[in-house]
Amino acid sequence: MMHRDPSTSLGMTKRIKRLLLFDIDGTLIHSGGAGVHALKSAFKERFGVADDLHDIEIAGMTDSGIVVSILNKHKIPATNENMSAFLDSYVHFLSLELPRRKGKLLPGVLQLLRRLKSRPHLVLALLTGNVSRGAQLKLEHYGVWHFFEFGAFADDHRDRNRLGPFARARAFEKHGREFAASEIDVIGDTPRDIACGKALGARTVAVATGTWSRDRLAQYHPDFLIDDLSNVEKVIDTLGW
Repeated sequence: MMHRDPSTSLGMTKRIKRLLLFDIDGTLIHSGGAGVHALKSAFKERFGVADDLHDIEIAGMTDSGIVVSILNKHKIPATNENMSAFLDSYVHFLSLELPRRKGKLLPGVLQLLRRLKSRPHLVLALLTGNVSRGAQLKLEHYGVWHFFEFGAFADDHRDRNRLGPFARARAFEKHGREFAASEIDVIGDTPRDIACGKALGARTVAVATGTWSRDRLAQYHPDFLIDDLSNVEKVIDTLGW
């Protein structure tokens, strides 16, 4: 599954600019369940309903999509007002939960981001199902928010497959350059990340550090499949970064 075009080798002197779009949960960090606990607390506070959310799909979903699923399950209208109230409360509880949980940066993440940030041909950004405020809270808590120039978030669209163009547009705004699909990598840990990358026409890099195993991720045919990011040199060499 690991392969590359020789033209992207680190040995080439010409460095084509690339846009790297990272997922957060399961790819960069594990929050120790802070997000799920914040959702439960927010729902109970705003709507007076206790729900363990065991039957709500969360991995790879956008926060706004998750909120819609929860509201629909309990037959509460998914109005803009109800969604905004739910998400506002979620962000509040997330800020409380993050310090309480035994979360962590995933292996190799800090070292990899430091190496990538030092390379002027690489643009580091986010493509995540988190709302922007939640993304910032999580990544600031784990000390890596500053590595990313911009992002596409659940605030932009509840359908993850629609987020790619937002990231691409912000890259153009920041760099005055239209990134071709072949110059973009989408890095994530779920089939939804792979699907999102394919919808954009980007290279897809699946990392088996979330809830989906390597074998299950392989069924969705990412361009690259990596166990984790701990071997920084091998990751950079394999992906031609």
